[in-house]
Amino acid sequence: MGLFGFGKKKRQSEEAAEAVAEENDKADEAISETAEAPAGGIQETILPEPSDEYDGRGDEHGPWDVDDENVPDYDEYLDMGAYYLPFLQGIELRVKANRATQQVLGTTITYGSSSVEIEAFAAPKTMGLWDDVRADLVEANKDAKETDGVFGTELTLPVVVKGGRKVVTRIVGVDGPRWMLRGIFSGKAATDPDHAETKALNQLFSNIVVERGEDPLAPRDLIPMHPPVAPAERKAAKEAAEAEQAGRTMDIPGQPKGPFDSDQQVEVKTTLSRGPMFSEVR
Repeated sequence: MGLFGFGKKKRQSEEAAEAVAEENDKADEAISETAEAPAGGIQETILPEPSDEYDGRGDEHGPWDVDDENVPDYDEYLDMGAYYLPFLQGIELRVKANRATQQVLGTTITYGSSSVEIEAFAAPKTMGLWDDVRADLVEANKDAKETDGVFGTELTLPVVVKGGRKVVTRIVGVDGPRWMLRGIFSGKAATDPDHAETKALNQLFSNIVVERGEDPLAPRDLIPMHPPVAPAERKAAKEAAEAEQAGRTMDIPGQPKGPFDSDQQVEVKTTLSRGPMFSEVR
């Protein structure tokens, strides 16, 4: 893990811009898994009017933290490790992973002609991260412009893709408790705030539930992710774990029945041996 220094900030600013270009080019370095999401919808949330501040996160609207008091029920969300994705009918999910290590790096949701790339980063305990990240992006990209958006101050950043074509992206960052969720919107969702695709992807982004975890992470480190786990898989794993735990609760041979008198002496003999300290559910 790197330190929170200028060199890292500058490098990550450049990487963010490169990630935008790679996403629009569907870079060969990324491993993509494509799947149609099942029919369903996302919780309807009224997002605020465009502003330079994003107030009410964790109370009136998301993105949410798993420990927020008003966090929506995410039992039917797709578990990505760092965050839970709500389903929206008609979306396409692509998972980006490191080709060498197979480590999941992020996800991209495509809806119509628009898409949003989503990544979750660790942040300091006492302060947000988005202001610094945004400042670094502006410094590293002369064409970047700050604008008031539904998620507070956002960035509009033109990037050049293969063939020399220039596309406009909209970069959003929302701070939560010890995390920052970043979304890179493209297509109509980056240029037309009143378009149906923009509103749908804004809603999806705002309904994401982030799980930071307790692992020690340096600020700006990606929060670890894993391949998608569907709700049915989570439910099956939970039931298997409960069944395994229930199977361990057994009667000990010769175990006396209580309660006992204070002067009652009982000798208990068992043939139980110490079992494994850890169990794994696959």
